[in-house]
Amino acid sequence: MESRTRIELPSQVRRPFEVYVNGVLQAEGTDYESIGSTLLFPRRLTREGKIGFWRWAMLFLGVAGTYKQNDAITVVFTADGRRQVANLAAPAPEPLGDER
Repeated sequence: MESRTRIELPSQVRRPFEVYVNGVLQAEGTDYESIGSTLLFPRRLTREGKIGFWRWAMLFLGVAGTYKQNDAITVVFTADGRRQVANLAAPAPEPLGDER
């Protein structure tokens, strides 16, 4: 399994910009690299996938919770003289078992 994460920036994002993961400011060169329109993180970032029937049923009945990794990537930049925010999606994990 790859331990790096590659995320494409939206076309309107131009330098300078700030990158946040789960609300924490990231330092370029340490926490991520910017290569063209791509952000490359040296760690695995992911979002919670679809919840399968059995997981949903257990949540509904209060038997279990959902504690999957769900990273939020936010890029703050300036466009047309205004501060803009782009919320980016981390890659979804591959479905396993009843999670399809």
